[in-house]
Amino acid sequence: MSNKLVYDIHDKPKFGQLIVLAFQQLLAIMAATIAVPAIVGNGMSISAAIFGAGVGTFVYQLFTKFRSPVFLGSSFAFIGSMLAAFAGASSMALGYLGLVLGAAFAALVYILLAVVVKFVGVGWINKLMPAAVIGPTVALIGLSLASAAIKDVFSYGPQDSNGAFIMTTNIWVSLICALVTLFVVILCSTYGSKKIKLIPFIFGVLAGYAVAMVFTVIGYTANIDALKIIDFAPFEALVKDGVGLSTFVAVPEFTFLKAFTGIKEFNVNYLITIAVAYVPVAFVVFAEHIADHKNLSSIIDKDLLEDPGLHRTLLGDGIGSVAGAFFGGCPNTTYGESVGCVAITRNASVITISATAAMAILVSFISPFIAFLDSIPGCVMGGVCITLYGFIAVSGLKMISKVDLEDNANLFTVSVILICGIGGMAISIGKVTITAIACALILGIITNTVLKKSQKNKKK
Repeated sequence: MSNKLVYDIHDKPKFGQLIVLAFQQLLAIMAATIAVPAIVGNGMSISAAIFGAGVGTFVYQLFTKFRSPVFLGSSFAFIGSMLAAFAGASSMALGYLGLVLGAAFAALVYILLAVVVKFVGVGWINKLMPAAVIGPTVALIGLSLASAAIKDVFSYGPQDSNGAFIMTTNIWVSLICALVTLFVVILCSTYGSKKIKLIPFIFGVLAGYAVAMVFTVIGYTANIDALKIIDFAPFEALVKDGVGLSTFVAVPEFTFLKAFTGIKEFNVNYLITIAVAYVPVAFVVFAEHIADHKNLSSIIDKDLLEDPGLHRTLLGDGIGSVAGAFFGGCPNTTYGESVGCVAITRNASVITISATAAMAILVSFISPFIAFLDSIPGCVMGGVCITLYGFIAVSGLKMISKVDLEDNANLFTVSVILICGIGGMAISIGKVTITAIACALILGIITNTVLKKSQKNKKK
């Protein structure tokens, strides 16, 4: 077992501990997983997205032979594509069909790339994307999420003309809840016993939720709206029509059920619209896929691009996306939150990920649990995300620290990637948006390739 890890890939925690560890992973990925259907709207089901993420993760694990400890959740990269599927549809049903077809197009890209990698190998990828390229790109993945974490910390409070948050009562209360969550996670990870160090996020979320509950109770008692941090609407929705079976158990509104009714409206023009919306984004996500797996490889001290192999991770991600969209509408992708959870807890046990997937599928049917997850205040999750996103950024910085920055080729490559990424160089071409991370990575590859080639020519 690696000295870095408490549980290595094939280690199996005891059953009781496994359930707790899986629940922690679920908490880590939950906010982002349910955010995608919430952003896209159009009646998309949060519980179906959770179910789809669980199934997609199982598919990924099968293709990677249970050797890659990461959870797949709803992909933010395809939000624009999903919106285009609904915008170009003549009805809601056709829009849902578009979600499934779009994921299939993305999977086709992954499959083609997997075939190329299988026969050509990954040597060209390592040459094209050495540590000088991958390091800052991984750091960017964490840094690009920083603003989202801070907005959660302040629960999207009012800002002045300079972008600074105005410290109203609501903002102060949100900040307190976030800081309690943050420091409980930090203290548990740093000073806790071996068992506590494995589940710092559970303690952090429960502590933050408890403080938020105290403020909320005071708010309702004293009729002070600014103190009502917890929104009980998800629980109220369970009993608005009286207490019945659906109050406790409900079948998610699966995407494929709505998609099938849209087949009669399907036409070739709409198919082209979906292809244009999804295919280019799949190539962008391919680059992020490599960065995520390089990052995870550095954490578990094992090259996942070699074993189980990039072709397997691509197939798992692609087919897992189809499964995720078929049930929940959202293409899936490997989650930075999951990677961060592995890094902080040092638990790389794949069976934990599998248990998390099973738990996601199960809880998608349990109405009170979905309501509880939906009621966790943004400020509490913001406190957790500071650590998760921070660890992703630091993982990239660790890669950069091993790069010879006295070499101008490396120096300029890292500089270009960091500045373009942090500066937000995102480009929209028609309905396709190339994210800032993807633009930075592409420019970094070009810079590194040109400079390295120039160096070789000079030596000749």
